Amino acid sequence: MAEHDLDWVVACEQDLHAFPWTRGNFADSLAAGYSCWVLRVAGRPVGYAVMMLVLDEAHLLDISIDRQAQRGGHGATLLHHLRNEARLHGATQFFLEVRPSNGPALNLYRKHGFEHVGRRRDYYPAADGREDAIVMRCEL
Repeated sequence: MAEHDLDWVVACEQDLHAFPWTRGNFADSLAAGYSCWVLRVAGRPVGYAVMMLVLDEAHLLDISIDRQAQRGGHGATLLHHLRNEARLHGATQFFLEVRPSNGPALNLYRKHGFEHVGRRRDYYPAADGREDAIVMRCEL
C-alpha cells in the first residue's frame, strides 16, 4: 500500500464498514511503517490489509476485500501473504480481533489456524452501543 492507493482503500473501507477507518488512520499506518498491503488481481485492487509487527508478534489491524471480489478466495490469499511476511520479520505469533457478528471472518480465521484466546469487552462501536471483540491467535 502506498499513498496513491488511499483513495481506493478509503472508499472500499467506507463501503464495507459501518464504522470505517479514516484516511488519516491509513496514512498514519503508512507513516508509522506498519506492514500495509493492497492485493491486486489483473492489476485491479481487490483487497487491503494493515499489520503491525512488534518484536515476535504480528497484529492484524485491518483486512478487507472489495464487496465485488468477495467469495473468490482473496481473503485467504491476503491472509496467507500476511502470515509469510510476519514470519519473515521474526514473528512467532499472529493476533487479531474480530467482531462476534462477523461470521465470514471468523470462519476464515479458524480455517487458517487462528484460535479464540480472549475477549475484549465493548471494543468496537456498534449501532446499538458497543460490541465485544473476540481475540484470536495463531502460531507461525
